[in-house]
This record gives sequence, C-alpha cells and structure tokens, in this order.
Amino acid sequence: MMRSFDDATRRNIAAACAAFTRLPEDEAPAALKRAAVAVALTAASESDDTALLLTLRASHLRAHRGQWALPGGRCDAGETPVEAALRELDEELGLQLTGAEVLGTLDDYPTRSGYLITPVVVWAADSAAIKPNPDEVASVHRIALATIEREDAFDFVGIPESTRRVIRFHHQSSLIHAPTAALIYQFREVLAGRHTRVTELEQPVFAWK
Repeated sequence: MMRSFDDATRRNIAAACAAFTRLPEDEAPAALKRAAVAVALTAASESDDTALLLTLRASHLRAHRGQWALPGGRCDAGETPVEAALRELDEELGLQLTGAEVLGTLDDYPTRSGYLITPVVVWAADSAAIKPNPDEVASVHRIALATIEREDAFDFVGIPESTRRVIRFHHQSSLIHAPTAALIYQFREVLAGRHTRVTELEQPVFAWK
C-alpha cells in the first residue's frame, strides 16, 4: 500500500510503534556489546511514498565492508541506543535529528558477531539534507515502504550450519540478510499491527564474524 510522506503517515507509524511491545530487556544476553541502528523514514525518490534509508557500507571499512546496512553502529560509553542511532545518522548521512523525531524502538537483535542492536524508528523530514559520508558509506538508497510490504519481499531458507531459518530481503538484484533484513522485516510487521519476533532469525555464515 502507498504511504504518502506526510503528517498523517507520521502519526500512523508513531501509533503503530507505540502499540508494539518490545521484548523485555532482561531476556537479552548481558555479554553482548550494545549498538543501535536507525530505521530512518523519508520521502521516496520517484513517488509520494514514504521510504526507509538503506546504506551500502564503504569497501575499505574494517568490518562488514561492502554490505547493506541501516545507518548505525556501536553505542559509546554512557550513550543510550536512541542517542547512538541519532549520532550515527549524523555521522553517516549528515542528518541532524533530535528525540522529537523518534517514533519508537523495535526489539533488540543479538548478532553472531557479539552485538545487541536496538532499531530506532525516526522521521527525517528534510531529505535534501542527506549527505553520505564517504569514509563510511559508499551509497545511500531510499526503499519505499510499499517495497518491503510486498508478499515476495522476504523469504526464509535453511543452512546446514544452523537449525534457525535465514531471512533474506530481495532488493532489486541483491539479497540482504540479517541483521538488516530481520530488522526491516519486523518493522514491516509492526506497520501491519503484528507482534512478530525476529531474534531467532539467522544470519548467513559470512556475517558470523
């Protein structure tokens, strides 16, 4: 369905996030390092639809180089996940947002590489301000919400290394995997009013380190 990038859509998504009950914090493994990503919503490129921002990480980065990702990174000492997500948005894409633009948070996702990622949903009204930082971002892409709501947008496959299902997001000719695919999938489910959990969705083996 089309979700025009306007105040009505902002209110509807904020209400959907408010109605979503996150998993309790005490269920998260304590040994994991805290991190946060932004599910940043802005205007789509070629329509009036609302879109989320997806980045392709720079090829020279030490970790997860050249992979698809939501803007984000590790939380600094004393920093909340919301603060970290907003800081990373500024550092990666030049978007300077405040807590007033935060619409909600989704479930924390534990990664195989030792992080606990908190997705923070934010409203980025000024899409003209997006200026990717070449030190971190090779390119930035606007994924219309109608795209992630297609029936064939996601699939699940098995791998011999795990009993858990690997989730895949089909974006043009690319396959995007967890954690990014899992977080986008849960956001899609929240938009539909469903409390779908994703912490047990698996990452491909190449992302385990």
